[in-house]
Amino acid sequence: MNEQAIKQVLEGIIKNVMGELQAQGRQPACCHGLNTTEAIPVELSARHVHLSEKDALALFGAPLTPARELSQPGQFLSKERVRMIGPKGVMDNVAVLGPSRGASQVEISKTDARLLGVNAPVRQSGDVAGSAGMILTAGNNIVGLEEGVIVAARHIHMAPEDAARLGVSDGERVSVRLDTERPVILEDVLVRVAPSFRLAMHIDPDEGNSAGWKSGTTGKLVARSGNGHGHGCC
Repeated sequence: MNEQAIKQVLEGIIKNVMGELQAQGRQPACCHGLNTTEAIPVELSARHVHLSEKDALALFGAPLTPARELSQPGQFLSKERVRMIGPKGVMDNVAVLGPSRGASQVEISKTDARLLGVNAPVRQSGDVAGSAGMILTAGNNIVGLEEGVIVAARHIHMAPEDAARLGVSDGERVSVRLDTERPVILEDVLVRVAPSFRLAMHIDPDEGNSAGWKSGTTGKLVARSGNGHGHGCC
């Protein structure tokens, strides 16, 4: 039996097993206890900057000024904007989010990274050790970041009661199906649980554009991702 024939036999076995499970109204092990019916709001997180208090003062001469609240409690879009300067390109009028953090951080997409000429790794927020650097300017003021430029990894914010209802826990990774005109399943989505969080999944513009994201888009859990390399099985 050749490799193609073996593959077809295995696919047939898997299809039959899944069919039997569905007929019996049971979930595969990777979905056990997972709430796969609740819609989770999906928000697009465009390029933005988080500044330390020191860097905010260096760029603007004063603390950040709130312009409007964001979906996560206590977070805000500031009135201030910065220019990002990379080896190959410049981006103006970049949003600055507050409040100030302990260390400055720049979050961009892979497309932005190519245009700017920086090698920004995919990281969770706050994990910036050894990441790319960037020059930020505001007027005549300049701040040079030796590290802090990342592509933010996809994640879901939720409160403890949301986690209990959805059947997940802090630090777990799941797969989520985006309900759009071009549905996609995004794997390796980190679950972040804290009392102050409001339920929302965050993806970047590259991910959103590939799925046809628009305001009001939601997603549903489809599987636990394990170490982030497994495929959804529900």
